[in-house]
Amino acid sequence: MFGECHGHMFMDGVNYKEAVARHKNGVDRETVRNRLLAYQEAGITFFREGGDYLGVSSYVSEIAADYGFDYRSPVFAIHKKGHYGGIVGLAYETLADFSGLVGDAGKKGADFIKIMFSGLLDFGKYGTITGTGLAFSEMKELIHICHEEGFAVMVHVNGRETVHGAIESGADSIEHGFYMTEEELSLLAERGTVWTPTISPVGNLAGTGLFDEASVKAITKSQLTNVRKALAMGVHVALGSDAGAVTVPHVAGLHGEYAWLLQAADGDRERLDLVLGNTERILKEKFRRR
Repeated sequence: MFGECHGHMFMDGVNYKEAVARHKNGVDRETVRNRLLAYQEAGITFFREGGDYLGVSSYVSEIAADYGFDYRSPVFAIHKKGHYGGIVGLAYETLADFSGLVGDAGKKGADFIKIMFSGLLDFGKYGTITGTGLAFSEMKELIHICHEEGFAVMVHVNGRETVHGAIESGADSIEHGFYMTEEELSLLAERGTVWTPTISPVGNLAGTGLFDEASVKAITKSQLTNVRKALAMGVHVALGSDAGAVTVPHVAGLHGEYAWLLQAADGDRERLDLVLGNTERILKEKFRRR
């Protein structure tokens, strides 16, 4: 079985606030160990973490080997103060602040750095992103700082313009990447940048009544279309479900994401598996501090 290339161990796939409450007075070790056991029993042995500010990632790093688990973590994600990202990490105001957080992550054993470059999707309005993305010059400088410290960079980003800037800035992987055009897909292929499309957090919303159904279906269709194009263009597409996000349970979420990608691959399992296997090897090699 392929690994989970984008997930959050502290989240539960049901309710974010309840998941935070479970760990806010200290890591709920029993819950975490049971989660790792579930992955172990499912034969899933690789997990690339999206970060948290509660210490869960650090705890998983300590015990992952007990479960035969190859666990890669940024410890916490980093976002600009006043911008989206507080749910999974810590904020910076100045470049000096950012450099300090990168240093702290390194001291805590981070394998790579995760940065938030944009907001979330507005699930109720197709084509809309919450909040504004970072300026190109800032994105470029942040990634440069990380690379200088020997870290690969995982970037949370949505929206054509900000995704384009993130790729141009040297991001090692693009997470989510909704609303790209063929220009960005071509750039991904040209640069060899990994793309983790995480279709599940949107696609799984269909029929839940949580958001406008037409918008959810339109966003999902758009991402599926882009994945189909990306596979044809030779983009390094990764299998990552955003495990732990609402409607994306751990373990089952990964199987669900595979089904979405298989749909985008028009049912060509052999071709899809070849791409996913190659991309996972790239991630395992690159997302380890030099």
